[in-house]
Amino acid sequence: MSLDEPGTVPLRWAAHGRTGDKGNRSNISVIAWHPALYPLLLEQVTEDAVARLFAARRPARVARHALPTLHALNFVLDEVLDGGVNDALNLDSHGKTLSFHLMTLPLQVPAALRRCLKIPALPAEAPSG
Repeated sequence: MSLDEPGTVPLRWAAHGRTGDKGNRSNISVIAWHPALYPLLLEQVTEDAVARLFAARRPARVARHALPTLHALNFVLDEVLDGGVNDALNLDSHGKTLSFHLMTLPLQVPAALRRCLKIPALPAEAPSG
């Protein structure tokens, strides 16, 4: 995909995330890499989109809080940690990796904003021989 073409990219190219938890509730912050990308986050990273992405964890509620001064969103997901730290049998009982899962959400980015993305560098080709 060229930088001059619109297309779908993983959210992690447009934003980074942080996760916190309390009991059976997880907070996931999504922070735009560039202020120009924030309107895309508002438009596409919705409560419904996040609820669909986390459907397997069966959140009781997903709430989104916009933080425009920080170019960020904060999501609160209720009842997604299998009971919380003391009750969960899952490996990630604190929910710290949930932001990594959210960063896989597909995001439609117009060509005019592609240069604002943080696209990982491709690895150098291995020498043939």
